[in-house]
Amino acid sequence: MKVPFLDLKAQYQSIKDEIHDALRLVMENTAFAGGPFVAQFEKEFAAFCGTKYAVGVGSGTDALWLSLLAMGVGRGDEVITVPDTFIATAEAISFCGAKPVFIDIEESTYNMNHSLLEASITPKTKVIIPVHLFGQTADMNPIIEIAGRHGLSVIEDACQAHGAEYKGKKAGSTGNTGCFSFYPGKNLGAYGEAGAVVTNSEELAEKIRILRDHGQAKKYYHDMVGWNARMDGFQGAVLSVKLKHLEAWNEARRQNARFYKELLKGISGIITPEEAEYAKHVYHIFAVRGENRDSIINALAKQDIACGIHYPIPLHLQEAYRFLGYKKGDFSVAEKCAEEFLSLPMFPELTREQIEYVTQEIKSYMLKR
Repeated sequence: MKVPFLDLKAQYQSIKDEIHDALRLVMENTAFAGGPFVAQFEKEFAAFCGTKYAVGVGSGTDALWLSLLAMGVGRGDEVITVPDTFIATAEAISFCGAKPVFIDIEESTYNMNHSLLEASITPKTKVIIPVHLFGQTADMNPIIEIAGRHGLSVIEDACQAHGAEYKGKKAGSTGNTGCFSFYPGKNLGAYGEAGAVVTNSEELAEKIRILRDHGQAKKYYHDMVGWNARMDGFQGAVLSVKLKHLEAWNEARRQNARFYKELLKGISGIITPEEAEYAKHVYHIFAVRGENRDSIINALAKQDIACGIHYPIPLHLQEAYRFLGYKKGDFSVAEKCAEEFLSLPMFPELTREQIEYVTQEIKSYMLKR
């Protein structure tokens, strides 16, 4: 049996007619850059997240970067985040001229360890970016409380957490802004690059709208130096179609996660992800931790099972961030997890039969060691 890591074709087939109708409308209205289809999606996505505003942008990286710029982050400032994330989280900080400051993660959730947060705050700290890794939110209340005491803003990196919840509130709705990526493989994925910022702040929403469109509030009247970070009309239309299905798709992912956990239970050397008491996990990635991770991947590949690794090198050990002066051992939990993470196939259309095959092959390999 062949099991892909991700199957976007299966999802497309299930909504093909809706997608084609939406794309035809964009073409008939020639609304290609921003415009009514983006505005409609912004309205729908804000309602979904439980926020007053959503601003469509070109990518999740844009969402993070423009949020930081809108908050006034610049040269000489520090932004605290975690090292076990995609590099875009840190890139957005760097492109503001600010310095990323990393703290370690919790071994249970793989998210920011808020007990380490206060010790890393300095007079230069301006923003905290907790990352909702793999589809589960960080423990936000303590982070918000610490930020409030120190006069700091909080940006939720929710790029992997579309529809995830923290104590009944949607990811992205707790911080000053929430940032989402709609890269095609995400739980809510566009047909190309796209992203969004959600917020309850009218001021931040307006600043981000201006920044995404070359700094202009009105055509050819530029209030600030901005950038071209608009969302395309095609992406807005596609995302409006797919948003209607997101809750059902997330529930399918949660069911698949339950199957995985049930079938992997008791296998020595395999640690399955935990769902925190405060959270509703949406399993963008189903990452187990395994001894001899690379050997497991090779064994599964021989059985036509595709897996991934998210992420093999923590950001503080990346060559691009060598200048920060971190070294191996500085963030022991993040480093340990990076060596052990193994991302198994996960998408809504994954079948019970496929999951049984994957888990049986893992079990067979682990028993042969």
